[in-house]
Amino acid sequence: MFEIQKSPFRLILFATTILILFASSSLPADIKAIRKQAEAGDAKAQFNIGSMYENGSGVRQDYAEAAKWYRKAAERGDARAQYNLGILNQNGWGVPQDLKEAVKWYRKAAMQGAASAQYNLGFMHLNGQGVPQDYAEAAKWYRKAAEQGDVDALRILGLAYYLGKWVPQDFVQSYFWFSLAASRASGDEYTQSIEARDRIAKELTPEKLKEAQRMVREWEKSHPRKRGRP
Repeated sequence: MFEIQKSPFRLILFATTILILFASSSLPADIKAIRKQAEAGDAKAQFNIGSMYENGSGVRQDYAEAAKWYRKAAERGDARAQYNLGILNQNGWGVPQDLKEAVKWYRKAAMQGAASAQYNLGFMHLNGQGVPQDYAEAAKWYRKAAEQGDVDALRILGLAYYLGKWVPQDFVQSYFWFSLAASRASGDEYTQSIEARDRIAKELTPEKLKEAQRMVREWEKSHPRKRGRP
């Protein structure tokens, strides 16, 4: 038996990098310019203001203000703001804790392809938080995140197929997902994924191992690596 040594729920918020602001000698004026754009309805500026309040960058840290500006951007379709608003509602940061509201915003971001939102939406369905527990939906959203090379989602699927608790037990699938995780992970995640993959390999027949390895090769060909993540 092995475990994934990491929290199954992702608490990291998408942050903005406002290098121009920090390189400028007139930070207050730049904040005013961004705020003016945000107040005029610019979703990117609204997200930036929200991020500044979240991190206390150039302003006093204020989660309630962050939530206000993230909501404005989220309502205009900004996936990063939608995901962050889900995090705030999930944890009650700056807003009353509301799991259904968190699911609502995760889903909106997930539908736009945000892998972290897909991952968290899978978690919510798996654990019945804000939605009825639904293993099929959990697997669906974890798989969507995994399709984008999300290491945590790849590892979660590997473990799920090994244990067979909320998907049918399938060591070929488990080897497949852990192999993909190992090829994309680093540090402890890499070590854990390699150890899991190699342990599963010992439980496969030579034919099944070849099948799993072929699946990995085909996946790698059809899912070219991205140089960076948004």
